[in-house]
Amino acid sequence: MAETTVVHLMRHGEVHNPGGILYGRLPGYHLSETGRLMAETVAKAVAGRDVVALYSSPLERALETAAPLAATFGLEPEVDDRLIEAGNMLEGRMVGQGLAILRNPRNYRYFWNPMRPSWGEPYPLIIERMRTMVDDARKAARGHEAVLVSHQLPIWTIRMAAEGRRRFVHDPRRRQCGLASLTTFTFDGDRLVSVGYSEPAGSLSQGPTIPGA
Repeated sequence: MAETTVVHLMRHGEVHNPGGILYGRLPGYHLSETGRLMAETVAKAVAGRDVVALYSSPLERALETAAPLAATFGLEPEVDDRLIEAGNMLEGRMVGQGLAILRNPRNYRYFWNPMRPSWGEPYPLIIERMRTMVDDARKAARGHEAVLVSHQLPIWTIRMAAEGRRRFVHDPRRRQCGLASLTTFTFDGDRLVSVGYSEPAGSLSQGPTIPGA
């Protein structure tokens, strides 16, 4: 009989970012009070599940999101660079909310090729690192469950690939990957059989956030 294995891709919680900076991979960006509450809420929501493996992006906001899960399941998060935020040439810039960054003529030179994307890490590279990460987590948690704490664009990109969507040009406002959300891959043996989505801490969200944050 094939074994059922579940891999949850969790986006980090809300970040304290009053300046509206696209922080990308920059250090020093931590969860806000609401973000910490989000992380605790998700940990309580999944406390009864069979989680035996926990992985995290090396960035502070992801590690802080993983902390309540680590305490709940008695696991030490394994830090893996494959879960890091997508590379972005615009990080460190003040971008405000929504797609305001596209309205600044100084940024036009970064958007000449949306398929690459020309402003940052190519989608195929994101897919490859996330796919190998999910595969390794599936093998480590075989017959059980694993949680991988990562970031919006890497999670959304691997989800699109898993669902067979080949058109990766998309409006960031339409990504189904809210703060502290769970994108869940269920495997029958080595075969992906379903992709699910839930927002255990959705009631704590306070409106739109910076795309890719």
